[in-house]
Amino acid sequence: MSAGAVPLFRSGGTPGHLAEISANPRRVLARKRACEVQVEFTPVGCLVQTAEGPVHARPGDAIVTGTAGERWSMSPARFAAVYRPVSPTLAGEPGTYVSLPNRVIAVPMPGAFEVLLVDGRSRLRGKRGDWLVDYGDGGLGIVSKAIFATTYEIIG
Repeated sequence: MSAGAVPLFRSGGTPGHLAEISANPRRVLARKRACEVQVEFTPVGCLVQTAEGPVHARPGDAIVTGTAGERWSMSPARFAAVYRPVSPTLAGEPGTYVSLPNRVIAVPMPGAFEVLLVDGRSRLRGKRGDWLVDYGDGGLGIVSKAIFATTYEIIG
């Protein structure tokens, strides 16, 4: 990496945590808190504007709006693994969902960084204080300091 270059973390796409994140001395183990979110499912491919950059969504992907109005997209399989519908919403239908207490490894970042998502096209940009999150399913993400504090609890 050249002087002044921003570190790039690449989502692995296969289950398990990336060694460069799990071996980081600043890493923490965290658990997602039960948070209600609003969800729609896109019928067509589109770009979802996130605070960290645009993310490509495929037909059928969940477009999630979080507690602070932040938005992101998720594949149907990943979404079904980490969210459950809140009645009267039915699984796979738009509405209110709640997050499950999934565990992640997260690193508070000391400076700017980038993450290449599993799709190989979407590239997010994080800033000092943001968290680099390894979801353990081959996917990485960026969570702002404020949102991390309200949606995750550090457990180790």
